Amino acid sequence: MPRKLFLTLTVLTVVALVACPVALAATDLTQVISNLRTWLTSLLAAVATLFLLIGGVRYIFAAGDPGQHEKAKSAIRNAMVGYALALLAPALTSIVQQIFG
Repeated sequence: MPRKLFLTLTVLTVVALVACPVALAATDLTQVISNLRTWLTSLLAAVATLFLLIGGVRYIFAAGDPGQHEKAKSAIRNAMVGYALALLAPALTSIVQQIFG
């Protein structure tokens, strides 16, 4: 499962960078960090939404199986962590920008 997730995230990142080459055309470090903040926030929110969707579908189709309910709860919990990271990403990149910028 982690290999599939890594592969999926890698493909999504490459597609996103190819779709918007303006993000690669930065002239200074501040702009690079700003672009990173935008991409990181949107990528984390998208992955968290995917995990929430998977967890919800697993929960619906669990049909009383305790093992499947736990997997669904775990996916939903991971989605909440993803949303928290997406909310913290701008703050973390601002800290990095203040240190290096």
